[in-house]
Amino acid sequence: MTYKSKESRLLLILGTFFVANAILAEFIGVKIFSVESSLGLKKFDIDLFGVPDLSFNMSAGVLTWPLVFIMTDIINEYFGLKQVRFLSILTSVLIVFAFLVIGWAISLAPADFWINQNMEGQPLNMDLAFKAIFGQGMWIIVGSITAFLIGQIADVMIFHKIKVLTGERGLWLRATGSTLVSQFIDSFVVIFIAFYLNPQYNWTWQMVAAIGLVNYTYKFLVALGMTPILYVVHALIDQFLGKDLSHKMLKEAAKN
Repeated sequence: MTYKSKESRLLLILGTFFVANAILAEFIGVKIFSVESSLGLKKFDIDLFGVPDLSFNMSAGVLTWPLVFIMTDIINEYFGLKQVRFLSILTSVLIVFAFLVIGWAISLAPADFWINQNMEGQPLNMDLAFKAIFGQGMWIIVGSITAFLIGQIADVMIFHKIKVLTGERGLWLRATGSTLVSQFIDSFVVIFIAFYLNPQYNWTWQMVAAIGLVNYTYKFLVALGMTPILYVVHALIDQFLGKDLSHKMLKEAAKN
């Protein structure tokens, strides 16, 4: 099979970028960073539902998840709901495969000379560091994949329904609206499974609600800020495809 047509090349580019960013989010997501400190701001230390000292401490996975949802909306826009659904399932399978390979790599006996290293003047056990970074708990993995699938299904369905009502107009409405709903689901599902259902933690409903709301607030603001980028990507694709082909693909995608 060759990718000579513009449609096939476009799908290949969008699809691989979609998968790559989703898998990246899973593995960089183990790092929790302070949004306020990263921006040079004072921590908010807010109190929600009786949970004190809450700040915008986010998983580093939020760096690439907005790009995943942009790709979701763009693929839905030009190729339809079925294509996005297929890519979402494929990505979930690849994420599971990646975790299985990582688990296998963790189980391998480390070379003696590699274990004890020096990083920026500090002694470091490389084998423990490798396990700590890549060895995410099963509950977190299950929560993350479940949240991804549910969020994606919600995103594509809402996007498609709004597009049926608005036609080719209102890109900002269907893209932002679908992303805001899917991000709301994602924010709470992953926390609920990974920390509330996990017997290793004693999280309460209040903690799930408070931390989920803080996470969603951040994602809400990012989703709004990404809307202009969506229009830029849309314009570049229209230029690449040409007016006639672009219009044809948009019309056919709305039917699928």
